[in-house]
Amino acid sequence: MAIIALVGGILTGVVGIVCGHIALNQIKRTGEDGHGLALAGLIIGYVFTAVWVGIVLFYLLYVLVFIGIFGAVLVGSSV
Repeated sequence: MAIIALVGGILTGVVGIVCGHIALNQIKRTGEDGHGLALAGLIIGYVFTAVWVGIVLFYLLYVLVFIGIFGAVLVGSSV
């Protein structure tokens, strides 16, 4: 599960987050190895997700501002 968390964190953040939490709970319960891999997958997953949320918000704000300015120019009002 820890390896899946690491690979999932690199490819898609949500998979890394979910599998990382599952792996850490499993490791705590059973005492298996892989704590570092699970933690790395969890951290990478959170960072990957945060970056994508930031990108989406940036483009959303960019589009809203562009449409707002462009719409104001079309109707003749000042910005």
